[in-house]
Amino acid sequence: MDRLNTVIGRLSGWLVLLMVLVGGFNVIGRYLGNALGQNLSSNALIETQWYLFSLVFLLGAAYTLKENAHVRMDVLYSTWPPRRKALADFVATLVFLLPFSGFALWFTWTPVLNSWRIREGSPDPGGLPRYPIKSFILVMFILLIAQGISGAIQSWAIYRGISPPTTAESDSTLTQEATGEDNDNA
Repeated sequence: MDRLNTVIGRLSGWLVLLMVLVGGFNVIGRYLGNALGQNLSSNALIETQWYLFSLVFLLGAAYTLKENAHVRMDVLYSTWPPRRKALADFVATLVFLLPFSGFALWFTWTPVLNSWRIREGSPDPGGLPRYPIKSFILVMFILLIAQGISGAIQSWAIYRGISPPTTAESDSTLTQEATGEDNDNA
């Protein structure tokens, strides 16, 4: 799962570049088109930019989780030893991430299915179909659940001492050892 989410996360990084290029073309096309009296942009191009932004977010969420880069309050967490961090990550995944993602997957399934059923399109003239992009909501939560399970297994292995802490946690452990702080407060 880690490898799959790494590949998908890197792909979503390239989508950022594509999104910027499409956005730049939209801006240049609008101003150049006004000067030439032509419409060089379209609703489809504007929605393409929006869809690319959505894909970056939806596909990048599980990769961000894998890289432990989600925003959180690190006031206490950053000072904890690796075993305590692993236990906190394990409990948070089981109590918050997995139930939330499961409920979100359950509740978005029907609206996405209905969108496909009616082949939902853009309300704007010349816009893109909406049903394919809505499917990525389900993909995001499936990837988050799978990455959450992978992360929980890794956290449990670190907590139990079966697996060594990640590099960042090892660095903080080395710093604590150098300063004489206790590492086993978990």
